[in-house]
Amino acid sequence: MLSATMLARTALSRGVTAQHLCKNVTLYMNELTATGSESPSQTSKPLMLMLPWLGSRPQAVAKYCEIYFRTGFDVLVVESEVKDFLWPRWGLDRGKKLLDLLLTDQFMSRPLLVHAFSIGGYTFAQLLVHVSHDQQKYQEIVNRIKGQVYDSLVIGSLEQMATGLGKTVFPRFETLIKQISLLYFTIFKTQTVDYFNSGIDVFWNTPVKAPALMFFCENDVMSHSQTVEKLIDHWKTRGMDVTSKKWEDSTHAGHLRRYPQEYLTALNTFLHSLQISPLRAKM
Repeated sequence: MLSATMLARTALSRGVTAQHLCKNVTLYMNELTATGSESPSQTSKPLMLMLPWLGSRPQAVAKYCEIYFRTGFDVLVVESEVKDFLWPRWGLDRGKKLLDLLLTDQFMSRPLLVHAFSIGGYTFAQLLVHVSHDQQKYQEIVNRIKGQVYDSLVIGSLEQMATGLGKTVFPRFETLIKQISLLYFTIFKTQTVDYFNSGIDVFWNTPVKAPALMFFCENDVMSHSQTVEKLIDHWKTRGMDVTSKKWEDSTHAGHLRRYPQEYLTALNTFLHSLQISPLRAKM
């Protein structure tokens, strides 16, 4: 798994300090703005909530952090764990702790942007479940989310989720892990599938109406492109501003590596459309 120490050792920007807040949660504080001047007040500085994919390497996550450092963000990296997916109640518990963290004095007045990769979208859905159950308590967080970016959402059938586990956890035994996962989901339906369905429903009818950007491709077995397009259309019917970048052939959670210029152009255009101060410099 990724660790704060490992990520801190990669080529992050000078002037960035790391603070390990709790298990799998690390805050990277960017001491300079995108223009190189003193940073704004920590109470108003935009915060990126980054939810990486399972098995993400520190060097890969660092590349995305760099993008947001150059744009003036601090970055809060929240790692996903397999156990939180296999036993969703644990994921829900972690989701509540993260929401409560975002309500602390350290973060409570800061504009938020969400960038979720692959199963990180599921992690964010766990947060939304709590929001939907207590909107009065968490409405402040919803209001602070100014934009959301989803890269290679694990979306589609239960079989595709099981395929995703096989590919990311034990690639050598992908078929076996997929079969075991499907059997597991069948046996523990009320503790797994029913929770998945609840999270999926909340995600489709999300209380977060901030503009969204979707990155996906047609050949991703873990992210069904037609389902992603249906989600985009559904969100648009709900009045959300949704843009997307789709490739015919790309790599799951690897679009930046395959198409760096196209990825950065789409992300840059999206970020600056949000008009979040002090985002002024291009990436």
